[in-house]
Amino acid sequence: MLEWLLHIGLKLVEVCINILPIALVISCFQVLVIRKAVVYPRKLLIGFGFVLIGIVFFLEGLDMALFPLGNLMASQLTTPDFLGNNTELTDRVWQDYYWVYLFAASLGFATALAEPTLLAIAIKVQQTSGGAIRAWGFRISVAIGVAIGLALGTFRIVTGLDLYYFIIVGYLIVIIQTFFVPKLIIALAYDSGNITTSMVTIPLVTSLGFGLAEAIPGRTPLVDGFGLIAFASLYPIITVLAYAQIAQWLGKRKHLTNT
Repeated sequence: MLEWLLHIGLKLVEVCINILPIALVISCFQVLVIRKAVVYPRKLLIGFGFVLIGIVFFLEGLDMALFPLGNLMASQLTTPDFLGNNTELTDRVWQDYYWVYLFAASLGFATALAEPTLLAIAIKVQQTSGGAIRAWGFRISVAIGVAIGLALGTFRIVTGLDLYYFIIVGYLIVIIQTFFVPKLIIALAYDSGNITTSMVTIPLVTSLGFGLAEAIPGRTPLVDGFGLIAFASLYPIITVLAYAQIAQWLGKRKHLTNT
């Protein structure tokens, strides 16, 4: 118990050092630029303390659960016993890893829906748009984009294809879509990728990429393990723009039907 408390204490010190630049910037602007006293300083300090403690336990949870879980799932899904046919991993083709693609897509969909940031943004979007953009429709479209992105990302790791092929094609699709969607959705769609890569998605996605790169012969974590977050950021933009296009088409069709 004493050893664990010491470990948590050291982690807290590390977090405080990392947060210190933010506190210094805010304090300097408050004192030197704005030149006003902080409103409710006690409440602010207590809340800041809660944030520090929360970050400490979150980082500890990543090390204890999420990172090992992603590695474990990746290693289990790529063992010869699970893949069957008694074929060595070096003799496998990309079609043999269909469970990996399905797991990555399912994981991406579930983690995107579970993102607190996405939930908060979806509610705010529905309120500010007057209901023109539904919270659930936005969340589902983002989750589908993350699912597609992670499935393609794991396919890239399995096949060893270069990352830039998928990224270039993805952004070309985004550029083309941008010309055909309502302006109301463009900025939101471009931000949707960053919304998904937050506290729930990044740890699992990163550990999954490293686990696959370590388990599949011919792959290295440094070269092939990274890149999944780029997929999780890019492809939600495509699906949110597609959601806007479908909604626009349905709206025009309904209008023509009524007239």
